[in-house]
Amino acid sequence: MQRIEVCLEMKYTIQKRKSEVGTMDEVIKVNQIEYQIIKLLGHGKGGYSYLVRRDGKSYVLKQIHHEPCAYYSFGNKIEAEKNDYARLLQAGIPIPVMVELDEEKECLVKEFINGPTIYELICEDKWKSAICSK
Repeated sequence: MQRIEVCLEMKYTIQKRKSEVGTMDEVIKVNQIEYQIIKLLGHGKGGYSYLVRRDGKSYVLKQIHHEPCAYYSFGNKIEAEKNDYARLLQAGIPIPVMVELDEEKECLVKEFINGPTIYELICEDKWKSAICSK
């Protein structure tokens, strides 16, 4: 498994453990539940997103970071994530289900939906049909 670079500011510990097939997996605990890190999906102004797996199911783990951003001023990022999620749910916008939220470690886990990102849909001018078809 290729080595995954992680942000030095992350508040959790990635543990090494021997897997059933004898290779080394990178594992993260969120609320005492272990997730295997598959790969880095992306990095934005608020955090790093990783594809993770547990019990044969894929999820996205977002780890909040505190790197400076020249064009944006942040308050409490994890609180903003919670509020934004609630606001989108309330508006009836289809979004991935949040399955874990660890405020102390500033990370969250959401269901993984295989397919294009909202960014890709907007760039291809397909976002209206993708959202309205749900």
